[in-house]
Amino acid sequence: MNHVAAFKRDTELHQLGKALRLRLSVIADHGLRDHDPEAHLKKLQEASLLIEEAACPLVESPLYPKLKHFLERRSYDKALAWIEEEREKDS
Repeated sequence: MNHVAAFKRDTELHQLGKALRLRLSVIADHGLRDHDPEAHLKKLQEASLLIEEAACPLVESPLYPKLKHFLERRSYDKALAWIEEEREKDS
């Protein structure tokens, strides 16, 4: 993989990881969920949209079958763990 492709891959994985972490933080926001369920749901929907947008180029790539599997099944914790493992391998 050349440097430009590696940079693009790292950027795409970073964006997806960021979106997945955002979703986890929204899920963990029990205060918002308890006091304003509609706002909580809206934030979850926004995080899901970010995940879909960030995942699109990665899922279409034949290089990431395991990541594609996790994302298609909405196994977001596993997808995030996979991303973190990949980033550790590269460092």
